[in-house]
Amino acid sequence: QVQLAQSGGGLVQPGGSLRLSCAASGNIFSINDMRWYRQAPGKQREFVAQITSSGGTTYADSVKGRFTISRDNTKNTVYLQMNSLKPEDTSNYYCNMFALSRDTWADYWGRGTQVTVSS
Repeated sequence: QVQLAQSGGGLVQPGGSLRLSCAASGNIFSINDMRWYRQAPGKQREFVAQITSSGGTTYADSVKGRFTISRDNTKNTVYLQMNSLKPEDTSNYYCNMFALSRDTWADYWGRGTQVTVSS
């Protein structure tokens, strides 16, 4: 069993910064891609950023140049540094990892953390 524990959300003013963290624990042999998604009320979940096991990154156009995804493989943790936040970044953010546990590769999800950008 693999659990993802998220932290770092909250309320921030426009133009501010937040850093999200997501740490995996449990019976983990390997983690491939790590991703962040977000979902606002009444909207579909959307992709935010991805980092591969080799460190390659991909971003949604809406966050490119403002958000940075990174990972610490020694801690099985993925981070999302969010700068120059805008009200439209307000959402519930979810981490996702594709991990090998008990000889099976599967997608695992965090429970979400709320980010609110408002003055």
